[in-house]
Amino acid sequence: MSDVLNQLAEVLEARKGADPASSYVAKLYGKGLDAILKKVGEEATETVMAAKDGDPDKLVYEIADLWFHSLVLLAQQGLHPNAVLAELDRRFGQSGIAEKASRSG
Repeated sequence: MSDVLNQLAEVLEARKGADPASSYVAKLYGKGLDAILKKVGEEATETVMAAKDGDPDKLVYEIADLWFHSLVLLAQQGLHPNAVLAELDRRFGQSGIAEKASRSG
């Protein structure tokens, strides 16, 4: 799985220098953070709607869109997907209740 994330991260990084007329991702980067955040929000909403519809294929499709746009956001912010994987790894084996409690000071 991380191979796919690494490959996508490389492509997303390369698109930072691409012509916005030739690349959807370069176009998003060119529009700036607000446009990327809007796409993440749209994809999150579509994911919720697909889950409510009960169609597994549609849900997978929408989650793929959500993950993709989340990766665009990470790249735009200078972060690699490995940072998220490391955070998930840090949480692995820890109670979700305990993890959430550790965040509230």
